Amino acid sequence: MNKLLTSLALSLAFTAPAWAAVQTVTLAVPGMTCGVCPITVHKALTAVPGVEKVSVNEARKDAVVTFDDTKTNVKALIKATTDAGYPSVVSQ
Repeated sequence: MNKLLTSLALSLAFTAPAWAAVQTVTLAVPGMTCGVCPITVHKALTAVPGVEKVSVNEARKDAVVTFDDTKTNVKALIKATTDAGYPSVVSQ
């Protein structure tokens, strides 16, 4: 009986769904210098799987990104902007 319960507990532990946590990060994107830059940054970030919302502000030179942390992470977001020609860092 103990083996059955242990087996059941282990199977549940490995099949239980991972609960998504929505995260928001602000990325500083200092290379945005023209009106087209925010559009390019926005497109790059929204193309990352798991990104739910992007708001890019040219005047502040930043992007606020809301994402599902089970599908992506900050490193992937930074890579997306960098690959688009706009290196970014987490804003403090």
